[in-house]
Amino acid sequence: MNLIALADFNLVATHGGYAVASRTAQRPKATLSRHVVELEQSLGVRLIERVGRSFRLTEEGRALHARTKDLLGEIEEVAGDISSARGQPRGKLRVSVPVTFGHVAMGRVATEFVARYPDIELEVTIDDRLVDLIEEGYDAVIRVNPSPSSDLVGRCFYRDQLVIVAPPTLARPAASQEPLADAATPAVVGLRANPLDTWTAVDGGSRFSFLRRAALRLPVPLMVRDAVLAGAGAAILGRDLVRSDIAGKRLACWGEVPGSAIELWVLHTSRRLISSRVACFSQFLCEQRNVMRRE
Repeated sequence: MNLIALADFNLVATHGGYAVASRTAQRPKATLSRHVVELEQSLGVRLIERVGRSFRLTEEGRALHARTKDLLGEIEEVAGDISSARGQPRGKLRVSVPVTFGHVAMGRVATEFVARYPDIELEVTIDDRLVDLIEEGYDAVIRVNPSPSSDLVGRCFYRDQLVIVAPPTLARPAASQEPLADAATPAVVGLRANPLDTWTAVDGGSRFSFLRRAALRLPVPLMVRDAVLAGAGAAILGRDLVRSDIAGKRLACWGEVPGSAIELWVLHTSRRLISSRVACFSQFLCEQRNVMRRE
């Protein structure tokens, strides 16, 4: 059924004729008449009796008008509410965030966000898996260094430099040292890291490289940090995550990893007609300062 034709039929029926409906809605009378005829043809029944200047709804016309006029009014009301609500976002917002960001920052971020936007019902899940926004019903996701080829769009709201940290008791390799594999520096690495690898650091303008061996493999940066604090070996972590540990002498910083950084992006499916909830959430994240810093 053509909803435009149905709306025009109800307009004519409400005002008791084409002329009054045309003047009230500022629509051409011929258009209203054509739409009513199209609706009658699609339904296979006559809805309006037209004899000279007289106007009367048929029994089918009265039934259709009675059962659809309020429904169309509700549709227009909902559309108006949705349009006007862009300035006052409300409704459910479902977001997926990575594990480390979730544990370090999301509790505070979520609390501050719903305090600013009390009509938004925020639901957060934690998962390092690349969730499918459409299939799994998410409005937005936060991802670390997302692939440029991703079909999602969004904004970078946080950047941090990677550094090499180690327990204070672990001696930093000399710049000229070229150890054998069995003398490589023990390190805490990710699950997919190579057993042996060369790490490079820049400290005060000087650059040095050393061979490290995977002494321990852990899945998330928070666990890596705790393992380094416990003395398991060196590791590469974001500076903000270990800033307070370096300041408190619980960890030694061997230098920055050149040409590397951590970026957090808030992503959604399309720039076009982005929902007010997602737009507000993205802007709120971009306003945060030192979102991953642990005091």
